[in-house]
Amino acid sequence: MIQVEHLTRTYGTTRAVDDVSFSIGSGEIVGLLGHNGAGKTTIMKMLTGYLEASGGTIKVDGMPIESNRSAIQALIGYLPENCPVYPEMSVIGYLEYIAALHGIDERDMGHLLLEALERTGLTERATQSIGTLSRGYRQRVGVAQAILHRPSIIILDEPTNGLDPTQIQHMRTLIRELAKDATLIISTHILQEVQAVCDRVIIIGHGKKMLDTSLSALSDSQRLLVTTDRAEAEATLASLDGVTAVEQISVQADRYCYGISTTVPAKEVAPFVASAITGQGWSLFELTLESRNLERVFSEINLAGGREQ
Repeated sequence: MIQVEHLTRTYGTTRAVDDVSFSIGSGEIVGLLGHNGAGKTTIMKMLTGYLEASGGTIKVDGMPIESNRSAIQALIGYLPENCPVYPEMSVIGYLEYIAALHGIDERDMGHLLLEALERTGLTERATQSIGTLSRGYRQRVGVAQAILHRPSIIILDEPTNGLDPTQIQHMRTLIRELAKDATLIISTHILQEVQAVCDRVIIIGHGKKMLDTSLSALSDSQRLLVTTDRAEAEATLASLDGVTAVEQISVQADRYCYGISTTVPAKEVAPFVASAITGQGWSLFELTLESRNLERVFSEINLAGGREQ
């Protein structure tokens, strides 16, 4: 659906986006994660054709954006970080204006407007002036205009910005519903938002792609952690089939904790580790899987100073 290769954007001598490549398939919910100023919004503006790239290529549905900008923009629904709504207009008036810009036929406009209002929880405020709405409801108006024409690609920049906890839950539910018929890209600096709704995360740091992986792969165990009462257990554990490395993590009160790296899923090696320890008559205090969650990976990238992984 979306193919990005060696995407670059410079402002003078500053590289806001530096040689970023990725592809996104149909129906995916991808989180574009990074600190403020990492380059996420610049990437989104280039994907929507709002901003030209300094280098690299963008293809959407097989079409290069340089020669098919209007056709690609017709496929996309976009919520900018600061949604440009007109405060003097009513909610329904603004959405009718957006519908006209998209060239929506008048025969289809009524039910599409009603659908967008219902999905974003704006039905009761349809005739209200946008300027009188809270920040959270203005954000909903922004989402409504993004999904009004039933786009096949929806790009949301900080979609939960300004929402209260109840509204955030509503937004997460809406995102999951939209993903049944569309590809979603969600830009945020909030880890919890990615973990709550996304299938995959692309971490951007200092304009570079630092990580691109599925959330399920992140949660897969990387190592086994085992705690016993014998220092000599390290050599025994290292000799087991499937074990590539054993690292002593800590020693406390004659309890030795080791991290065991494996060539196969760690849970498959766990029974042999337990047997090796208990078979020697040693005490087995703990045997658990070590998982890397998104928060840990994000911290590791920051501590590594933005090196790609």
